[in-house]
Amino acid sequence: MGRVEGKVAFITGAARGQGRSHAVRLAEEGADIIAVDICRNIDSIGYSLSTPEDLDETVRLVEKAGRRIIAEPADVRDAAALRAVLERGVGELGRLDIVVAQAGIAGMKGQPQWQAWSDVIDTNLVGVINAVQAAIPHLGDGSSIVATGSIAALMDVSKVDQPGKDPGGVAYMVAKRLLSQYIHELATHIAPKRIRANVVHPTNCNTDMLQSEPMYRSFRPDLENPTRADAEPAFFVQQAMPVPYVEPGDITDAVLFLASDESRFITGTQLRVDAGGYLKWYDFHI
Repeated sequence: MGRVEGKVAFITGAARGQGRSHAVRLAEEGADIIAVDICRNIDSIGYSLSTPEDLDETVRLVEKAGRRIIAEPADVRDAAALRAVLERGVGELGRLDIVVAQAGIAGMKGQPQWQAWSDVIDTNLVGVINAVQAAIPHLGDGSSIVATGSIAALMDVSKVDQPGKDPGGVAYMVAKRLLSQYIHELATHIAPKRIRANVVHPTNCNTDMLQSEPMYRSFRPDLENPTRADAEPAFFVQQAMPVPYVEPGDITDAVLFLASDESRFITGTQLRVDAGGYLKWYDFHI
């Protein structure tokens, strides 16, 4: 049996990148999937977001793994749309056990700047709350909520020259910090129901978000039009281990653990998958 055999997982941002990785791996480990993604661009964000074709590919890969999937375009900023997809998904698949609130955008260099701020907060923070709020009525004993944070939420910006200090970039850090606090408080209140909630904090992850022109400009502000080759050496600043980034599958390993019964007594945790990045900014403390 797989590690999440017979369970149903609701995954936002599932069309590509980390979200697709999570959907496929959970399916390989026995879960059916309810998947959503925006499948269109947001005007203030300076790189292309997912497409309907991306979501179709996630469907193909989950079905290739032998599991069922309900997949629909939906914007996590739209709470009613998430509730509608979940109602249809639970109606067809019969239950809900796992929530992976993965959908997120990076607003670095976004224009107009304060619209980028709003879109990042509404997606990365409010979108997580919307997904969790839609899911909670369907969750029971032993269920697991996993939210995607970011090592950016834990950075001591007084010590590090943080890439992306414009409003859209700062909004990313603010949203991920508040997300982390939200999940901490949520975990406290749902623990008596034996429902768990945790955050996974990736460092740089090799996805379309990282490999984008706005991100290259954020890491190499000294260049007018930096390329991936220009930016990649600067990616190392985020990690203590000598790597520029981790892969989506590295994050999926943590998500799968927290989604499975192997972590049945782990809740309220801020789990860093950061190649030691946190170690660069903080002394040991309990």
